Amino acid sequence: MFGMGFLEIFLILLVAIIALGPEKLPGAIVDTVKFFKKIKGEITEAKSTIDKELDIAGMKKDAAKLKESLTTIQGTANIDIEELTYAAKKPQQLVENEIHEAEIVAKEPSKKEKISIDKDEKA
Repeated sequence: MFGMGFLEIFLILLVAIIALGPEKLPGAIVDTVKFFKKIKGEITEAKSTIDKELDIAGMKKDAAKLKESLTTIQGTANIDIEELTYAAKKPQQLVENEIHEAEIVAKEPSKKEKISIDKDEKA
């Protein structure tokens, strides 16, 4: 108890017997036990009050839910960014193809028919 060995407890009891006498010693022991029980009850009550006020368990659950939703949002955002990047590149690719075809036609007008036939086949 409290890191005390048998010898220390025996020494405290011996001093208590000498100081209080055999008549008052049982009452003093009962009062000491009551005091420690009351302190233990007060500590337990304080812990439960703090737990209720802070709602630590609820805060942990809320934090876990928030983390999960942030992870989901982050994954969704990454997918949306990839889709937007692809969608942005697609019109750019079409314009680049048109420019390339126009350059070919400008250099060699005879290839104009071949390019228009290729477009019809793609559509």
